[in-house]
Amino acid sequence: QQRTLEQMRQMTTKYAEGTAPERKIDDTAPLAAGLVGRAYEESFDKENRDIKRGTATPGTPGAGKGKGRTRGGRQEEQSFRQQPRGLKTSQTNKHGFEKPVEKQVYDVQITEHILVSDLAQKMALKVREVIKTLMKMGEIVTQDQVIDQSTASLVVEELGHNPVLVSDTAVEDKLMASVADRGNVKTRPPVVTIMGHVDHGKTSLLDYIRRAKVASSEAGGITQHIGAYHVETPRGVFTFLDTPGHAAFTQMRARGAKATDIVILVVAADDGVMPQTAEAIEHARAAGTPIIVALNKIDKEGSDLDRVLNELSVKGVTTEAWGGDTPIAKVSAKTGAGIDELLDLISIQAELMELTASEEGAAQGIVIEARIDKGRGAVASVLVQKGTLKVGDLLLAGSFYGRVRAMTDENGKAVKSAGPSIPVEILGLPDAPNAGDEVLVVSDEKKAREVAEFRAARERQGKIDRQSAMRLENIMAGMGKKDVPTVNIVLKTDVRGSLEALTHALNDLSVDDVRVQIVGSGVGAITESDITLAESTGAAMLGFNVRADNAARLKSQEDGIDLRYYSVIYEMIDDVKAAMSGKLAPEHRENILGVAQVRQVFRSSKFGAAAGCMVQEGVIHRNRPIRVLRDGVVVFQGELESLRRHKDDVNEVRAGIECGLGVKGYKDIQELDQIEVYEIHEIKRSL
Repeated sequence: QQRTLEQMRQMTTKYAEGTAPERKIDDTAPLAAGLVGRAYEESFDKENRDIKRGTATPGTPGAGKGKGRTRGGRQEEQSFRQQPRGLKTSQTNKHGFEKPVEKQVYDVQITEHILVSDLAQKMALKVREVIKTLMKMGEIVTQDQVIDQSTASLVVEELGHNPVLVSDTAVEDKLMASVADRGNVKTRPPVVTIMGHVDHGKTSLLDYIRRAKVASSEAGGITQHIGAYHVETPRGVFTFLDTPGHAAFTQMRARGAKATDIVILVVAADDGVMPQTAEAIEHARAAGTPIIVALNKIDKEGSDLDRVLNELSVKGVTTEAWGGDTPIAKVSAKTGAGIDELLDLISIQAELMELTASEEGAAQGIVIEARIDKGRGAVASVLVQKGTLKVGDLLLAGSFYGRVRAMTDENGKAVKSAGPSIPVEILGLPDAPNAGDEVLVVSDEKKAREVAEFRAARERQGKIDRQSAMRLENIMAGMGKKDVPTVNIVLKTDVRGSLEALTHALNDLSVDDVRVQIVGSGVGAITESDITLAESTGAAMLGFNVRADNAARLKSQEDGIDLRYYSVIYEMIDDVKAAMSGKLAPEHRENILGVAQVRQVFRSSKFGAAAGCMVQEGVIHRNRPIRVLRDGVVVFQGELESLRRHKDDVNEVRAGIECGLGVKGYKDIQELDQIEVYEIHEIKRSL
């Protein structure tokens, strides 16, 4: 080996000096191991071939001795072939090209739903290996399909790796855990939600407290959005949320109860507990929120306080006046009577609850409402619950994130920051988040993007799952049935909350005989693409508190699209009901005109079978449909061919009079059969 290395050094030196090395081999030198040994092996094989042919050159072993190899040559060849090939381990110190002795095992993190391609990537395998394993388990999938956590775990174990189960919310949980602990806890203003039935005076009551006339500006006097107001009163600072009372706004009321500290349940003294009153009580109980009853319109004639208190107790709300623990204030939003008492009750309740929050650290809150404003983009109404929200903060809201470009209070005044329990409108998000989404200020844009993308993907998957379930449900419901007429609608609203409420309200109108299908929806002005969608699907274009731009308006006129604007939810629902009623098949109602009994049957080759009958009730008409009954069973339906009284043809015969009649196309009439004459009225149906 030393001699071989010395030869290699000499060859390297000669190449460096520019002279070609002499091809001289010392036959007496032992064969070297390693790379040089391979060259000697080739040379030795050549000698063997020459020996077999008898052409070995002088000086080589076996030359001139004829064919075949000598015993010494065979021993030398055998010893050479038994030598190890390549560089020795001691020389290479285990170079990197050596295959690993054991397979590498990975800890594979598996979420609740995972793509087949992602699972293969986590195990550093080709997708076909994972698909092959799934096929052995009886699952036929593609690389773009999603499999559940349990199936993915079995695949990982089958392929020799360790499955690590993680929650889908792990990314969100990690982000929430990164929020620093807060200090400097202070008392915060209470968040008070005003709830109750339609037209019980919720907004008017808040108007009096705010000294602002908001109710008069609401379309039809109906609150259609959640209004958030920060009010300074002699009793302290309060934040009020005014929720709609219409039945369609159930989700809004549920969010209001969730985001609040105290619920003011407004009940009209002249109307009592109504459906939305009972619903508000349920929402408050579900959220664990204390209730204060505001008995409104006490100055109105016909008010019955005892009746209202009794109805409240039936619903489980026993007021202090009846020995319960629910505070009650008798107020009048018109005159202001009892308002001070109501504010005192709110202040006392807030003190008992010891409401606190820190103004330090990253801001957290909830989206009260969101909309698309032309010229400003996405506008979100946010209630800050912890920390302080500032202009320039990186905000994560639902499946969207962006920097806060501007903030305004409920009066439209620009503000730089907002602390706990303060509602503000913010600009800077790329799109309007869903009402009720959680808001969080983050410092790491990468984490914000990860969480936003994860939430968006989860929302898309949920939508796909719901659509698939609906399609399957519709297929199963439609099996064996005829096609159900459908009213197609494209819906655009001003805010997310209204869109959600109207979508639920319109879908709830569907019945077995006619359905409502919302083929497209969104927030913001009606655009040309909305009209195109309505035209391609044969849908009506409905706008709630929004208008169409010029291009959309012109296209709707050209395509003949039914474009309608609404500002009151009742009107939209009534119009959709009318459209659905027009799609309903008319109801056929039968009216029995007369009944005659066959007393005798006359048969003639000329006239066939004629029946002599006695009219038992009603009137037998000649030109009306009839049915023949035998022992109460219908044996024929058709019409009369003839109707005679004595020998005269007549058009009708009244009860108690005998007549003769012939049934067209029926010759098997028998004695004691009954002939029923009837008519069918088409009655237009409505929902």
